[in-house]
Amino acid sequence: MGDNVENKVCSKIEGLNAAKTLELDLVEISAKSDPPVCKIIDYNKFLYSQKKKQKEIKSKTAKVIIKEIRFGPNTEEHDYNFKLNHAKKFIEDGAKLKAYVFFKGRSIIHKDRGEILLLKLAQDLKDIAKVEEMPKLEGKRMIMFLSSIIKK
Repeated sequence: MGDNVENKVCSKIEGLNAAKTLELDLVEISAKSDPPVCKIIDYNKFLYSQKKKQKEIKSKTAKVIIKEIRFGPNTEEHDYNFKLNHAKKFIEDGAKLKAYVFFKGRSIIHKDRGEILLLKLAQDLKDIAKVEEMPKLEGKRMIMFLSSIIKK
């Protein structure tokens, strides 16, 4: 039963009367046991504490941020270096990186260029990032995932 009520086996009516005199609720804890286990508590306070525990558990879980960088199969050196610097910043901030090469129209015939570009990116970031998923073609995109080696 509750905090200031002794533990005892009693009928349902006795339990309800005891709860009513204390201005609390009779809450069934375990229905499968014989006799069923009930507790005299403030039900709203109980719900509040349960929500608070769930919120605390949720806040402790790590939130994964995924940043995207898009390349074309014919990306020039200057554009590549510009995007490489952004990729370094994203990974150093602890985000996962989704790098992809988008193929338009007939440029899909240059799949090898896209793969080379993504592998070059992985090679340039090898000191701070590891490849989670090797480049693979999904429709008109060749996608690769990278994540930080350094844990914060």
